[in-house]
Amino acid sequence: MTITNTSVIKKTLLIFLVIAGLIFAKAFLIPLFIGSILATLFIPFSNLLEKYGIPKVLAAFICLLTLVLIMSGLVALLAWKIAELVNDVELIKQKAIASGVEAQEYIFNHLGISVEQQSNILKQEQPSLSSIMQLTFSSITSLITNLILLLAYVFFLLYYRKHIKQFFLKLAKPAQQQEMSEILSKATHVSQQYLFGLSKMIVCLWIMYSIGFSILGVKNAIFFAILCGLLEIVPFVGNITGTTLTVLVTALHGAPLSVLGGIVAVYGTVQFIQGWVLEPLILGPQVKINPLFTIIALVVGELIWGIPGIILAIPLTAILKIVCDHIESLKPYGFLIGEIEYENQENTLLTKLNKQILKLSKRK
Repeated sequence: MTITNTSVIKKTLLIFLVIAGLIFAKAFLIPLFIGSILATLFIPFSNLLEKYGIPKVLAAFICLLTLVLIMSGLVALLAWKIAELVNDVELIKQKAIASGVEAQEYIFNHLGISVEQQSNILKQEQPSLSSIMQLTFSSITSLITNLILLLAYVFFLLYYRKHIKQFFLKLAKPAQQQEMSEILSKATHVSQQYLFGLSKMIVCLWIMYSIGFSILGVKNAIFFAILCGLLEIVPFVGNITGTTLTVLVTALHGAPLSVLGGIVAVYGTVQFIQGWVLEPLILGPQVKINPLFTIIALVVGELIWGIPGIILAIPLTAILKIVCDHIESLKPYGFLIGEIEYENQENTLLTKLNKQILKLSKRK
């Protein structure tokens, strides 16, 4: 086997061109990709409605309305809990001011920078009110525009899904259309399974965090449980961020070290249950991405598209693996992204446990 410098340069150049294209077209691609993944979630529901004689356009509209109601419910739930948290803002503010004064004294005693000099530095770094207002208005306008685009994409992708499938089949040669259909089916299935599994996982995390934080006596325990659960959308990073925020706010309320340690213990226990019980039971074997490339996908997604890139990283990488597994020249890349398979894996205790969990889930 020979690998020429020309082939390496071509492949490297292609990767950079793809990344540059993704960055350049992110305003167009982010709503489209999020809308596509959400649309796959509602395909079974839309098929069910059409099966009972509901016109395709009305079925797509009902799916869109259901999505809007779910999103509105989540926003209302967060708003309700944030309203409860607002009552403690004054206390948190006083604690934060006291902590700031202690930090200023520490800096003065150890670095010799006076309080006045520290205040001047902070004033120089603070953005003006007009720039803050302009940034806020721009962010809200962009959010509303992207939300409208996302909903439009979900509706039309559901309505034209069969037409789009036929387009991809026509791209393939007649002898390869069956394989193309299988790729589309598996890609849709893995996206559905990831979103369904993630939703179930978040609900389970809400319950476990709520129980743990309530037992510890954490103030606004339900809010922080909801926050930690929702941040599970971002693997690895999200749950750590949610737990850190819970510890910091609880510390500002003057909680003892035993409670703060208890929050960390709850986090560890929940992560153990999630990794060894919930993920094999709920997500199953379809989303087979090893932890190394999970982290790489998250980092690359953040570099290219920011927070939306982090959210899209896992489902898009899972779909990419399916494509690689069905194209002969790309199979090594699919193997690299996927989980490690050991020859004697059948004899391991973990595999036996996972198989039993999967059998129970299939029976249900």
